[in-house]
Amino acid sequence: MDIKVHSLWLAQDDPKKNTAVISSRRGDIILHKKINTLPKKGIILEPLCGKIFGPEDHYLLNEQNGSLVGLDCSWKQIEPSVEQVMRRTRLKPRMLPLFLAANPVNWGKPGKLTTIEALAAATYLVGNKEQASKLLSGFRWGERFLELNHEPLEEYSSAKSSSELVELQFEFFDLEHLRSGDGN
Repeated sequence: MDIKVHSLWLAQDDPKKNTAVISSRRGDIILHKKINTLPKKGIILEPLCGKIFGPEDHYLLNEQNGSLVGLDCSWKQIEPSVEQVMRRTRLKPRMLPLFLAANPVNWGKPGKLTTIEALAAATYLVGNKEQASKLLSGFRWGERFLELNHEPLEEYSSAKSSSELVELQFEFFDLEHLRSGDGN
């Protein structure tokens, strides 16, 4: 069963190139322009919360009919955007384990995913590989995201806990190198 996938678009970039806007036009996700229209129960993906989206969170999407929401904002405005949104929603904030971006703007950069890459990664981790592929199918580089991250996607999706996911990242990424700022 497909997960209900939404995105909150804060209109901080060009809608003609925005993956959430394009995906909503294709009917793959539901786009929201206002925080108060977001689903009340589910997970919101935002990269600053410090808590990894792990197996402990899957039940909320699978068994409790919760929604998966991507926060779509500019990487240049991420901190104030996250702060503004998280004050006004009860959705559970989670960040993804590291993946390499396949989008043309941030290609190869760990963690610098588009909204659709993040949403696809989360659906894959929950076990909805076909839904992940469908979400990415509207972009010429979409399938490349799955190819580029095949090993981490498979390993992460078999993890038994968030803490195991955190440790698994070390197998694929030099996290010390990234923390020092040399990872770009």
